[in-house]
Amino acid sequence: MKKTILFFTFVISIVSFGQNLPKGFVYLSDIDKTIQSELRYFSGNNFIGKKIEGYNDNCVIVSKKTAEALHNVQQILIKKGLSLKIFDAYRPQQSVDHFVRWAKVLDDTLMKKEYYPDVPKSELFKRGYIASKSGHSRGSTVDLTIVHIKTGKELDMGSPFDFFGKESHPLSKKIGIEQKKNRFLLRKVMIENNFRPYKNEWWHFTLRNEPFPTTYFNFPIE
Repeated sequence: MKKTILFFTFVISIVSFGQNLPKGFVYLSDIDKTIQSELRYFSGNNFIGKKIEGYNDNCVIVSKKTAEALHNVQQILIKKGLSLKIFDAYRPQQSVDHFVRWAKVLDDTLMKKEYYPDVPKSELFKRGYIASKSGHSRGSTVDLTIVHIKTGKELDMGSPFDFFGKESHPLSKKIGIEQKKNRFLLRKVMIENNFRPYKNEWWHFTLRNEPFPTTYFNFPIE
């Protein structure tokens, strides 16, 4: 009898893992397990310096159409010995609200040196670095880069992910030739697979004809 109970408990724990996602959303790993990820907002390695509300697990969630498009990109990169690496994908509205609350506390500048050294925190809203709504909450926007499969080392893009500054503009003239080449590779392969780039961030892309263009979701990442 005891062995039966233990087995039943084990089965329940497996079934309870994860969550029932809204229709049209998937875990990226269910579509492509080879795509690497490092959800920065699940850790303190981000512009706030703390784990962000709504990020309860290091798993990538996106709309199914986005996942399929990312899979197509990955197949192209793998042939070159490269891989996508996801920094952020679907972002709950509660996480965006966390950003907004933080931006209003002007003396909280823990990560200023690393992420916004030349931008006064009081101007983050004005300059468009922080907003009350994010395309990420619609499920079809991703922040990513490219890494070498063998080493896991990121290609040098000239500025780190989430760096607030002109150096992060995709076509910035403040970066070197090799860095421009790497950005162009990422930009080219994403555009060719139906993603639209963002003018201020080399890492930011949104699926064209996204399935939820006006809906901002708030379910947690878990």
